[in-house]
Amino acid sequence: MAEIAVSRIERAVDVIDPVFLRSPLVSDDQLSAALGREVLVKVETVNPIRSFKGRGADYFVSGLAAGQRVVCASAGNFGQAMAYAGRRRGVQVRVYTALSANPAKVARMQTLGAEIVQVGADFDVAKDAARELSRQDPSWVFVEDGHEPAVAEGAGTIGLELLAATELDAVVLPVGNGALITGVGRLLKERSPSTKVVGVCARGAVAMLEAWRTGRVEPTTSVDTIADGIAVRVPVPNAVRWMREVVDEVVAVPDSALVDAMRLAADTLGLVLEPSGAAGLAAIAEHDLPAGRIATVLTGSNVSPGLVRLAA
Repeated sequence: MAEIAVSRIERAVDVIDPVFLRSPLVSDDQLSAALGREVLVKVETVNPIRSFKGRGADYFVSGLAAGQRVVCASAGNFGQAMAYAGRRRGVQVRVYTALSANPAKVARMQTLGAEIVQVGADFDVAKDAARELSRQDPSWVFVEDGHEPAVAEGAGTIGLELLAATELDAVVLPVGNGALITGVGRLLKERSPSTKVVGVCARGAVAMLEAWRTGRVEPTTSVDTIADGIAVRVPVPNAVRWMREVVDEVVAVPDSALVDAMRLAADTLGLVLEPSGAAGLAAIAEHDLPAGRIATVLTGSNVSPGLVRLAA
């Protein structure tokens, strides 16, 4: 079974579309004062798909053979990333989403050139449908966010950029399907082993947290959170295994803390974040995390107008 490799994270820097690389790392006095500690934020929202997922998607698509097509499931951000990478590299992309998927994210996936199929009550039902298409027609390559090393390695380039900028005592990262925290975590554990890696789940979607704690990959019956980007009901086994190797702590935050963090980012940084994109800030505000210099990644700003009004 392929593993995440630091050598490939380094190689990814030369392959990924530069539009996704070298995102700003910001230190804001007002933000740090509000959180009661020094906090640096890596802003992964200033790119064409408004999230970090373009790094991993583009690195994965770059490795496909000629004539291959890609099918995936997405709550919205990974699908946008795959659509963007597919269009750039001439690869056909089909994305399965839940019937309840954020309409704004669905529209952006379509604008970027993906074929959209909406099916099922949640993301994991849509994932099963995407996987079944690949079983029936192998010309469609099924890619699962959190399962593929290349996707995590692309996300891991964020870790390279963090370490190139400063020394860190801890990095706090949202946990969806796990590609971000496993890619960055693998890099940090090799290059800066003293840096603590902390994951954040929504309190209404703790499947990945429980799997990390126990090592058992067990789905929950439902999820209940405004943070669709981290609303995981069925853990990804590879991601769980990798997380248990590189993650020091995982915490959960309520939706109210996510909304407060969205407001904080707007007031101090002038940034509109989606709930999952603000999860790291929410965790820093809610939990007693490792002391010292801490960084988090603002992972996305694909937010519906209703949530913008809620956080205003």
